[in-house]
Amino acid sequence: MMTAAVAPIRVLVVDDSLVFRRFLTRTLSIDPAIEVIGEVGSAEEARAFVMARRPDVITLDLEMPGQGGLEFLRQTVARLRIPTIVVSSQTQRGAKRTIEALEAGAVDVMPKPRGLAPGTADRLALGAISERVRAVARVNLRGMQAVEAKAVPMTFATATARDWVIAIGASTGGVQALGTVLHALPADCPPVVIVQHMPAGFTGAFARRLNMTCAIEVREAQQGDRLSPGVALIAPGGERHMKLRATSRGGLEVDLVAGDPVCFSIPSVDVLLNSAAQVAAPRLSAVVLTGMGSDGANGLLAARLSGAKTFAQDEASSLVYGMPARAWEKGGAQAQVPLDQVAAQLLASVGTTSANPRATAIPAPRMTHRGV
Repeated sequence: MMTAAVAPIRVLVVDDSLVFRRFLTRTLSIDPAIEVIGEVGSAEEARAFVMARRPDVITLDLEMPGQGGLEFLRQTVARLRIPTIVVSSQTQRGAKRTIEALEAGAVDVMPKPRGLAPGTADRLALGAISERVRAVARVNLRGMQAVEAKAVPMTFATATARDWVIAIGASTGGVQALGTVLHALPADCPPVVIVQHMPAGFTGAFARRLNMTCAIEVREAQQGDRLSPGVALIAPGGERHMKLRATSRGGLEVDLVAGDPVCFSIPSVDVLLNSAAQVAAPRLSAVVLTGMGSDGANGLLAARLSGAKTFAQDEASSLVYGMPARAWEKGGAQAQVPLDQVAAQLLASVGTTSANPRATAIPAPRMTHRGV
């Protein structure tokens, strides 16, 4: 019995640089699963093209003459719900606008290379964009809908908050998901540590933007940062893994370490969660949010087996149900939680203990629980 041929993923390349457009088109065209159906140099041309021939995926430069890519994304792409990968410069302005684009509905981001000479790190890294295109073409755009979680009041003693740790891992779709979770956390919540897959140069802008609107303090982690209640530390993107370690004065601090990619990622959620399992559990609550791949599955299992309270975002609210699915399938997550309930579930688990690390999670509505 013959199977029907799978239609290629139809891509529109939007960039004001003719050289870069041609390079990106050639790179994508190598993949037989991808067909570049157009390349344009301005937002105005892109809008006309999208209305005439709707692509499956768009790669978008934000810095263009006339109407910029961010405005095009907000006014046209987000409304039509076309998965979009931002290819952005790593300047301070570029990073800030990239975060705004991800909040506005872009699905993923890749740094714009500074050089395209054969064999350079920038050119080799850009080659991974074919894999990104294939991944974002399958995203659950229902998970992009704005989700608001109500602020959660503290229900435990300040001393408990000081001795507890909340660890979060996320990838594709994590900018929106983390915004939902962190905005719901109270100013006196336990220390929070986060790995969000993001290229080098972008996590600082992401942390600063969250810090302007959250009750808690949010900042990019630095070597030796002590974990403190009411403070969320985001691992710097793309260069080093983030671990936790005990200090001689008591408490925990950040240790940024060089290393090979884990699950194709630096920093890695697995690395963070494995270290948290060793030095923070059982006074640890951890969650794996939306993202492609399997990063976080092994670390969440290690955390659970060390007595931590562990969760994964559910499929319906995940932009990409990859990392949460692998964490659930591997047995690391005690419950699958809708995004708007993640903050409440994390806080409800603070201060709770269980003699059996495989005990079921605290009951909550609309959640899937795993048996003992």
